[in-house]
Amino acid sequence: MMNPNIRVGVDIGGTFTDVALQYPGGLATAKVLTNYSKPEQAILDGILKAADAAGVGPAEIGQVIHGTTLVTNSLIERRGAKLAFITTEGFRDVVEMRSENRFEQYDLNLTLPKPLVARKDRFTMKERVAADGSVLLALERAEIEAMVQTILDGGYESVAIGFMHAYANPAHEQMMAEALKAAAPDLSVSISSVISPQMREFERFNTVIANAYVQPQVADYLGRLVARLRDTEIAAPVFMMHSGGGLISVETASAEPVRLLESGPAGGAIFAAEFARAHGLDKVLSFDMGGTTAKICLIEDGRPKTANTFEVARTYRFKKGSGMPVSTPVVEMVEIGAGGGSIASIDAMGRIQVGPRSAASEPGPACYQRGGNEPTVTDANLTLGRLDADNFAGGAIPLSRELALAALDEQLARKLDMPAADAAFGVTEMVDENMANAARVHTVENGRDIEHFTMIAFGGGAPLHACRLCEKLGIDSLIIPPGAGVGSAIGFLKAPFSYEATRGLFQRLDAFDPAMVNAALTELEAEARAFVKEGAGDAETTIRLTAFMRYTGQGWEIPVVLPYTPFNDGDQTMLLQAFEEAYRNLFGRIIDDLPVEVTNWSLTVASVLPDMDKAQRFLTGASMDSDRSREFFDSALRKTVTAREVDRQAITAGAVVEGPAVITESETSTIVTSGYSVIGQGDGSLLLLRKGAMK
Repeated sequence: MMNPNIRVGVDIGGTFTDVALQYPGGLATAKVLTNYSKPEQAILDGILKAADAAGVGPAEIGQVIHGTTLVTNSLIERRGAKLAFITTEGFRDVVEMRSENRFEQYDLNLTLPKPLVARKDRFTMKERVAADGSVLLALERAEIEAMVQTILDGGYESVAIGFMHAYANPAHEQMMAEALKAAAPDLSVSISSVISPQMREFERFNTVIANAYVQPQVADYLGRLVARLRDTEIAAPVFMMHSGGGLISVETASAEPVRLLESGPAGGAIFAAEFARAHGLDKVLSFDMGGTTAKICLIEDGRPKTANTFEVARTYRFKKGSGMPVSTPVVEMVEIGAGGGSIASIDAMGRIQVGPRSAASEPGPACYQRGGNEPTVTDANLTLGRLDADNFAGGAIPLSRELALAALDEQLARKLDMPAADAAFGVTEMVDENMANAARVHTVENGRDIEHFTMIAFGGGAPLHACRLCEKLGIDSLIIPPGAGVGSAIGFLKAPFSYEATRGLFQRLDAFDPAMVNAALTELEAEARAFVKEGAGDAETTIRLTAFMRYTGQGWEIPVVLPYTPFNDGDQTMLLQAFEEAYRNLFGRIIDDLPVEVTNWSLTVASVLPDMDKAQRFLTGASMDSDRSREFFDSALRKTVTAREVDRQAITAGAVVEGPAVITESETSTIVTSGYSVIGQGDGSLLLLRKGAMK
């Protein structure tokens, strides 16, 4: 019989599938290799492994929460449906022309991402809606019927529809979609007025195209997953983590898979935000490193930073504008190809480079003994003494130091005429510098000083690299939460049911129409509440209203959080003050005597989570020692050091372990360099402090 107090979070990554099972007796976790051909099989294996450890039967599980990189990977690798795009006549090439911005101004051979849909598969129709929603050119029934026949003759699996200004009046998109579904009920059809009802046709068209491109694949996968769970006696409802940091039903996820773009990393941000609140930290840098990628996110005042646009598959590292922009609510983060499975190579200039290619789970790093022969970050860490060959992933994956050394020697060391250990140091130092650069860029883009932040690190790889990353960034304090190795999966269990509804409604403040805005917000609230009710029922909810505003003439807007109450005449002053405060916080100044306008509105309804218990903080305590030791290479000192080896469970609240040290647990290990010390915290976290910063 299902028990609502038994819940499972499952995160599929590029290398590992992580499972966290919450039950009345505590938390059980599991980490298994991702199955690329049948990802649902890894989920079942991990759930059954965790359930066995908890003494829980599959039929007792009351809820399954899942996050996946399937959507992101499909877009990056161009593994989607045969797709057609229907748009307004004259706008066929918007997705290829992009914007006028050059993200690399002096590169004469600039490479732009190719659209997901080729030009021959982009069709136009004679129709036009104005920005205010009025119909300038009606869509004729004969043209609709002709387009339906074109789509049927083309053998398309999915269709994206994006007409000009459909966010203001969706009638033409709805007419076209209804005709297609009537003629071909099994055809996947996505319309921009549902998927992304916001201004800016380039981003809106990209978003509906991305949704249509992956929708058949995602719907098929989620259908298989639910069926396999039922076959394993897990009849619990399945919910999906969406990229904005909340939960939606599996049915919503199947219809709007673009909302799953960053679902796994969003769970990690929720996980870090919970510990930021528990420790009373208002400036946190979340660092999530797994087997394939590393993700960095800013968390301020206990909330991950969010945005309404996101770039997928950047062709130039760290360069805004070099990817595929998608308009969907998302936890804003920077993601790079830097994980344990990232492959090291030598570039044309004879330098060691790491990533973005990954050995993933198949065949995996050379040391996994599964057929991989290219050197990876995991091979380098094993060579440098940072991993225990016999206890990796809780002993489930025995590692071979000999194979790691052989891969490093053959493909790096010999070519560079250096010892394999030096090549291993070069690999780890390069990946750490790549992550440090990404963190610097992310914080600078958001107008923040990174040295004033505390890092919270999680994921299987982050605790190995976080201390060195803090050294590079000048960060004095670092927290490794309990369960860090499967942090994203645990984060799923902490997330609210939420839905963010958006609407493009352009108005200048000097011509603000409160009745029109109130009508739009009423519709947004009804839409969002309907989706949240599917998962949360009649649970208590909160509402968050955001207006996206800018000075007239500016090319982009900033989010401005507003109180959710009906607007009245005269509220322009309140809106202006809120905008100026947000603008000054971001840019340090405002612009006098320039009109302000609103472009888009966003309304989020979320279920209320229980209050967080405050963690008992310890900054000093009694030193503890260990009768075990291990040697590892300390990158800051450029030499091998003898470190204490301590089981994490042995570190009680207030206990201090001086670096260098290795703190071991089943899913990961924390490397404490010589410049830091560890202090156990009341909630089971490890606080690493720079020795000179201890007070």
